Amino acid sequence: MDREEFALRVSARRNQLYRTAYLYLGREADALEAVDEAVYQALRHLRQLREEQYFETWLTRILLNECHRELRRRKRLAGEEALPESAGPDAYDGLPLREAVSRLPEELRQVVILRFFADRTLAETAECLGLPVGTVSTRQRKALELLRLELGEEERA
Repeated sequence: MDREEFALRVSARRNQLYRTAYLYLGREADALEAVDEAVYQALRHLRQLREEQYFETWLTRILLNECHRELRRRKRLAGEEALPESAGPDAYDGLPLREAVSRLPEELRQVVILRFFADRTLAETAECLGLPVGTVSTRQRKALELLRLELGEEERA
């Protein structure tokens, strides 16, 4: 893959990459920085991409690594992960949903964000996370059960 094709493919995925980063990080500036850094790292390591058909998955994986790096940095600085304060993409605007998703364990939150907010299929989510499809399916089911319990209790209160 040459640089021109790389630029075209990244350009086509930029909005989805931003949404994914925003849902992980909760801040517009951090999400933009993570996307920029992921694109830069992907360009630097483009020769390491073995099969071009997995470009989107490979790029998403790099983005997830950048998001995790930022979250670790925040925990180191603040002692705990802060909830996002600004409004985000339409699909994630509801505060109860945002809080419920942020309280999920990390491995469940990853699946929910990729599946439902980044519009990934089950197979694409499994590839991005480097997990078997069955494991992703199980984590998705557990996450949805926890969200139903938490959001269902809030509605009754």
